[in-house]
Amino acid sequence: MTLQARIEELFEIPAQELHYVRDIMTVLSEFTLALNSGSIRAAEPGSDGQWRVNLWVKHGILVLFRHGRLEDMSVNSVFSFFDKDTLPTKPLTIENNVRIVPGGSAIRSGAYVGHGVICMPPMYINIGAYVDEGTMIDSHALVGTCAQIGRKVHISAAAQIGGVLEPIGARPVIVEDDVMIGGNCGVYEGVLIRKRAVLGSGVILNASTPIFDIVNNTIIRSSAEKPLEVPENAVVVAGARSIDTPFAREHGLSVSTPIIVKYRDDKTDARTALEQGLR
Repeated sequence: MTLQARIEELFEIPAQELHYVRDIMTVLSEFTLALNSGSIRAAEPGSDGQWRVNLWVKHGILVLFRHGRLEDMSVNSVFSFFDKDTLPTKPLTIENNVRIVPGGSAIRSGAYVGHGVICMPPMYINIGAYVDEGTMIDSHALVGTCAQIGRKVHISAAAQIGGVLEPIGARPVIVEDDVMIGGNCGVYEGVLIRKRAVLGSGVILNASTPIFDIVNNTIIRSSAEKPLEVPENAVVVAGARSIDTPFAREHGLSVSTPIIVKYRDDKTDARTALEQGLR
């Protein structure tokens, strides 16, 4: 029986009965090892550029939570923490070539972290996340459950990449290669950020956020069939739009709105593109 089939079988068993399954820890250990190595992932790109969510991987992570029991995982009397015994921190050695700067960062086991990733303190990468080679996770940044981060991405200080485990069918946040995410950004609810896009500081994106593209005079929205998608090379900044009601007009109210102000070309790096877009 395949690992996927065994996970799906375990997922159907009530939580209170999982402890009676004889080989459950063997299956869950194999599953966690596969997540850590990146051989399985919560979502993956197809040859057509479209992303496919692997629901069975989410099922396996939920089984880990259901089967786990609270355990004292304290390092000493000063650094104490308590979590499910099935969810320890990620085992890393110098051979993994992941730079973790001292200062309170943590990576949960079941997250893939590629060679050359830099983790600045304090930051956190949760289970099911996939962080590809050469990416930088800056201070106070979060990579949530099952989030998919590409190569050479810069996630700046205090940026939040939201996680999703339930509802099962929900897409994780996906950030493709060479993306720059500015400080204090928030990306949630299955938003897809295509290659080489730039988010300026403070941009907030979720499934209900419209993006105003002033280059092409269009409004980008999500739908039941398609997530909110930031186009390839788009440079997005935090803007505002007025609210058109009598009360709002009387008080000069507006709401924050992400705006695409330009598109990068091969001659501009992320920072240059952002600076030019803000002039």
